[in-house]
Amino acid sequence: MSQTPAEVLDTILGYLGFACTIDEQYRDGHLVLQILTHDADRLIGRRGEVLDDLQFLVNRLLQAQNRDAQRVIVDVEHHRAMRDDAFIHKIKQLAEGVRRSGRPIHTDPLNSYDRRLIHNAFVNDPDLATISPLEKARFKRVTIQRKNSL
Repeated sequence: MSQTPAEVLDTILGYLGFACTIDEQYRDGHLVLQILTHDADRLIGRRGEVLDDLQFLVNRLLQAQNRDAQRVIVDVEHHRAMRDDAFIHKIKQLAEGVRRSGRPIHTDPLNSYDRRLIHNAFVNDPDLATISPLEKARFKRVTIQRKNSL
């Protein structure tokens, strides 16, 4: 008997001793499991690492049940959504510098989730392209440059 994504997350949080409510939402075609709790800081972690690990664990358990399970996003008190919005706003400001000067920029090394956010933000941009190196490193830089300079 397979569990729903919300049930998997609720089971994990129950074993960890968290009292919370899980709200299922859809954002950009992805299921978002929004955790509402008084212990938000403990579930987020210092730099979001606990939240990232929790999301990874939920997705691994779902894929163990069903190899074709769709990935879910785990968020706590809208922390990830606000962080993503601020991150994309900052990247778009940097991209405006590329539009004006024509010089490419390189981000700091980023994890795969943040790189995907950047690539998706510029996928339909007529002037700018994003490139990630093909190396096997966990953290990679993204280059934002004009399309005509490819």
